[in-house]
Amino acid sequence: MPSPRTAEHLRLEAALSRDNHWRRWGPYVSDRAWGTVREDYSRDGDAWHYFPHDHARSRAYRWNEDGIGGLSDRRQEICLALAFWNGADPILKERFFGLTGPEGNHGEDPKEYYFYLDSTPTHSYMRMLYKYPQRAFPYDQLVARNRERSRDEPEFELIDTGIFDDHRYFDITIEYAKADEEDVLLQVTVVNRGPDAAPIHVLPTLWFRNTWSWRLGAHKPSLHALPSTGPVAALRADTRHYGARYAIFEGRPPLLFCDNETNTRRLYGDPDGPSCPKDGINDYVVGGATAAVNGAGMGTKAAAHYVLDVPAGGSRVVRVRFTPTPPSPTTFDDFDGVLATRLAEADAFYATVIPAHLSPDEARVMRQALGGMLWSKQFYHYDVKTWREGDPAQPPPPRGGRRDARNSEWTHLYNDDVISMPDKWEYPWYAAWDLAFHCVPLALVDSDFAKRQLLLMLREWYMHPNGQVPAYEWNFSDVNPPVHAWAAWQVYCLERDRTGTGDLAFLERVFHKLLLNFTWWVNRKDEGGNNVFEGGFLGLDNIGVFDRSQPLPGGIYLEQSDGTSWMAMYSLNLLTIALELARHDAAYEDVASKFWEHFLFISYAMAHQEQGEDVNLWDEEDGFFYDILRLGRGQYQRVRIRSMVGLIPLFAVATLEARDLETLPAFRRRMRWFLEHRPEFAASIALMHVPGQQARLLLSLVSPDRLSRVLGYMLDEREFLSPFGVRALSRYHEQHPFSVIVGGVEHRVDYEPGESCTPLFGGNSNWRGPIWFPVNFLLIESLRTLHHYLGPEYRVECPTGSGRHLTLAEVADDIARRLTSLFMPGQDGRRPVFGAEDRFARDPLWHDLVPFHEYFHADTGKGIGASHQTGWTGLVASLLHKKPVAI
Repeated sequence: MPSPRTAEHLRLEAALSRDNHWRRWGPYVSDRAWGTVREDYSRDGDAWHYFPHDHARSRAYRWNEDGIGGLSDRRQEICLALAFWNGADPILKERFFGLTGPEGNHGEDPKEYYFYLDSTPTHSYMRMLYKYPQRAFPYDQLVARNRERSRDEPEFELIDTGIFDDHRYFDITIEYAKADEEDVLLQVTVVNRGPDAAPIHVLPTLWFRNTWSWRLGAHKPSLHALPSTGPVAALRADTRHYGARYAIFEGRPPLLFCDNETNTRRLYGDPDGPSCPKDGINDYVVGGATAAVNGAGMGTKAAAHYVLDVPAGGSRVVRVRFTPTPPSPTTFDDFDGVLATRLAEADAFYATVIPAHLSPDEARVMRQALGGMLWSKQFYHYDVKTWREGDPAQPPPPRGGRRDARNSEWTHLYNDDVISMPDKWEYPWYAAWDLAFHCVPLALVDSDFAKRQLLLMLREWYMHPNGQVPAYEWNFSDVNPPVHAWAAWQVYCLERDRTGTGDLAFLERVFHKLLLNFTWWVNRKDEGGNNVFEGGFLGLDNIGVFDRSQPLPGGIYLEQSDGTSWMAMYSLNLLTIALELARHDAAYEDVASKFWEHFLFISYAMAHQEQGEDVNLWDEEDGFFYDILRLGRGQYQRVRIRSMVGLIPLFAVATLEARDLETLPAFRRRMRWFLEHRPEFAASIALMHVPGQQARLLLSLVSPDRLSRVLGYMLDEREFLSPFGVRALSRYHEQHPFSVIVGGVEHRVDYEPGESCTPLFGGNSNWRGPIWFPVNFLLIESLRTLHHYLGPEYRVECPTGSGRHLTLAEVADDIARRLTSLFMPGQDGRRPVFGAEDRFARDPLWHDLVPFHEYFHADTGKGIGASHQTGWTGLVASLLHKKPVAI
């Protein structure tokens, strides 16, 4: 079908062809750069303590910047963001506050309320909302109250302090609109929700990322105040890459200048430190320190200082233009028109993306999910070699200790790109498997960006020379589930379905790099050489009875149901891609046969006895998949935990179309030879002899009889099935905890539907019971694929024991409905994601501001973990996009 042709689609086409650079300027400024590995130069590798929030206003960042509602170029040479002061806070609000990992009783956590509401893919229009209290922000109270709480208690949130009582806060709406690819308009609307007039200082701030302090003789850029021109104040920024640019402020506010340099006087007692350092504007506005700003009107950081008195229920507007055009008396004449036009164009664009049959609430959630994902792009810079060796103009970093060991095998890694982040405050660094899921909903609005993100992780300055994909900056060598091929195929199909043409060049590029990664898995993660894989942590944090990222004592190792299943899924994903490429190039038929056979070997190893020993991952007595603990000398123990680990085998499923096989004679011939000469490998698992719907053939780790047994657990509301999706751990373990003794130490697993009670992985993530979107999404996709083969005659009881029998497609729809219900008002008007907090449920100023959390309480639906995780939870947009029309 022909692609839509809205104004935003035309901008995307121009960006793709490089005729215009509509993506050059975007929301690429992080919500948090302090407390990250990149900024950690300590000996012990304690990033949180080395660079705390208290240092952030005074210390120049080495690698990338943070701010509120920030915009920068894709190289982050120069940034524009907002700062605020309510007249009561001890510091300017230049960045969102939150607790460090050690401070929070469930790990790191932002203690602010802000919401990314809307964005087009080219960022021609963007909108976010920040709720800023009028009373003094309770920094110390938030730290103290959370520190005194145990892991068994809920987190103490900003709203619990009473600071929003009587509506004494400002709603601050930040909007960006581009008049053209280089001309950016910023509008800040401050609404006083309180009963009395209240003052607020609004400081649109422009600054250069500090790139001059690290290298000897490096060029230092500059900002200069310009003479007043009519009703505006302006400054000029002399950039290296974009020439002269101008920040123009309506209303002639005073301009304050300092330098984006570390305040060594404050932090280190250095009497010779810079006189107007990074926190100079803070010290001037909050403390009245006139010497802290440069009276000559120049520096590398500058802010316009608006002091507004906002009446009760009233509003004030601040308007800024950031442009290559010098200021004039008419600078703001077209401002309102451009803003209105870009918003109308955003509406027109999303009308082509959001299905018309969605309810207004569903459409709002889908648009906020996609808008939040687009806001969550971030400039990410990390050169591991330079980080380890230090900078020529700085003292060398300390040697030895944890810092020196961290990522020591990744000195080739050089990241200098705009990347989709899981959460720009809690996770302001990419994670490989998160990113793969991000790309699926992102492909609904910008398939080019989604494709480039997937390719980026496979480039030679990202991927390790041995073929491993980097995991995340705390430990690039950790192992994430291999979902890259799945995501690439999803993105390819979404674009093909929308445009009628698939990007074969993209698919081929991804495929060749993934061959290296697949080989790494085979060589590194099959301890016994028997096609049963380990993998360790695999992104599932504390789901197991052990810390799976650490080796077990005495040569014991874990053969993982999930590790093996992920590899079976990986084989089928690469098979699917190879078959698609083979339709256009017969040379790919050979490699398609390779992955078809590899899948059969893995499926056989998972489900059959080895040398007469009952050591396979499938437990016939229970009808479920479990990990195997290899104890040595032929000894083993089955780890009988009913968790997502035993459901992941469902992910490894694909169908082969009879009509497609007819066009691939070499592949069909090898397939038949293998089935004739090695029938044991396809006897029960891969249904290659029994055609299903429309003569399809099935490749699956789970045969129909085993499928019904596994689904009996998965669809049982006493086990996995929650009102809000499929739990990561069966509720069975609430009354029946699992424990095992290894090396004289007891290891235990209990059902935890909400926050984690264990400190593993910082304690802010929990796979022992809650609802996680990525694995639920894969379960839904797998059920739909199985239905594709089994058809409407195959039905299962859903929920188990209910007497209601559904097709697998209907089961998939039911799970999708449960997941999307997290964000929709129920019969009581409450959105489950908000939990029991009345303000979110009843207050119309809060009710429609939907957060996209990292995961969700399995029994109540309350959002938990990262509160702006518009990463893989953004998959709700894909679920709503596929929502079937009610009959």
